[in-house]
Amino acid sequence: MEPLQLYDFLPSGNGYKIRLLLTQLGIPFERVEVNITKGETRSPEFLSKNPNGKIPVLEIEPGKYLSESNAIMVYLSEGTEFLPYDRFLRAQVLQWLFFEQYSHEPFIATPRYWISVLGKAEQYKDALEEKHKGGYAALSLMEEHLKTHTFFVAERYTIADICLFAYTHVAHEGGFDLSRFPHIKAWIERVKAESRYISITQEL
Repeated sequence: MEPLQLYDFLPSGNGYKIRLLLTQLGIPFERVEVNITKGETRSPEFLSKNPNGKIPVLEIEPGKYLSESNAIMVYLSEGTEFLPYDRFLRAQVLQWLFFEQYSHEPFIATPRYWISVLGKAEQYKDALEEKHKGGYAALSLMEEHLKTHTFFVAERYTIADICLFAYTHVAHEGGFDLSRFPHIKAWIERVKAESRYISITQEL
C-alpha cells in the first residue's frame, strides 16, 4: 500500500496536528512541503486539490483529497482509541474541535504567524492586542477545564488534545505568557509524554 500524501507547511500547527496523529497511529505518509509564504497554495496545481487554497491536504488515495485539519483528524481516528465510540463522548470531542477553530486558533495561531513566521510584529502591533485578548480568553477557559481534568475528554488522550495542543504549546511564539497557566503547562507535558510523540519542527 502506497503511503498517504500530506500537503503541508512545516511551521503550521494545523499541519502538525495531522503529522502527529499519523505518527501516533503508525500510518505511513509522505510529506509534501507547500510554502504558504511564497503563495504556493494559490497555484492552479494546488487549487485543484483544495479550491480553498489552504494546507493541510491529505491525499487518501490517488486523486482523492481531504482538507480542513480537524475533519482530517476525525477521518483518520475513526475506529481508534483517539476518537471515543460513545455518542456523548464523541460529541464532546467535536465540541472541543469546534472551540479550537472558532475561539482558539484564530486568536493564538495568527499572532504566531505574524511574529514568528513573517517577522512582522511591529506592523501588526494594533491587531496583535485584539488577538491576544481573544487568545487569553481561550487559554483561560482551557485552564479552568484542566484544573479538574487530565485530558479534555473522558480523562484520556484523544484528537481533542492533539487539536488544542498544536497551537497552544507554541503560543509563546505569538507573544502569549503561558506561565500564567500552570494546568495547561502540566497538560502540555502529559501530551509530550504520549508514545510516538513528535515535535512541530521535526522533519519526517
